[in-house]
Amino acid sequence: MPGLFEPAPAVPGGAAVALDEIEISILRSLTVQLLELIGPGGEPAGGDGGEVDPLAALLADGPTEPPADPALARLFPDAYGGPGAEPDERARAAAAEFRRYTENDLRARKREDGLAVVRALDALTPGGDGGAVLTLAPGQSRQWLGALNDLRLALGVRLEIADDKDGDRLYALPDEDPRKPMAMAYLWLGALQESLVETLMG
Repeated sequence: MPGLFEPAPAVPGGAAVALDEIEISILRSLTVQLLELIGPGGEPAGGDGGEVDPLAALLADGPTEPPADPALARLFPDAYGGPGAEPDERARAAAAEFRRYTENDLRARKREDGLAVVRALDALTPGGDGGAVLTLAPGQSRQWLGALNDLRLALGVRLEIADDKDGDRLYALPDEDPRKPMAMAYLWLGALQESLVETLMG
């Protein structure tokens, strides 16, 4: 189990991966940065007792404009209009209305996925070499897939990755290129994500 996910024998439908101390640190740091990018949750819609009113939470309005940060815009894209295309007025209005009712929930889900990664990493008991084996139940695996995908999307924007050919060129970056560490993280996260998908489908 050298750094890629495999089936977890003790957990039916689960997945396991051996991570060394550096990998744990990098993965945790990237996920915390992702959570900071996504931002905190909205204020709960509650009464005087501070309890959340489910109906009010359901009907709470979210933003109607796409995020200004390109990485956030990639994580929360418009629902109408193709990527890079200039939407017409009707598509823009439909996208704003869709975003208004869905973005808060989507942000909450992405936060939960990221927090699940951080919690799982924090719960690891490192061995003498500082590494540990991470074992995920099926539900945790789905959260990890979501978080790994979000991490790759955010890093891909920062690296200006538009398609697979752009991803391939990352292998050729010289060591002195300041993007090299981010590129290596992007490629590693891709391998982790792919191995987790294959494990869950196997």
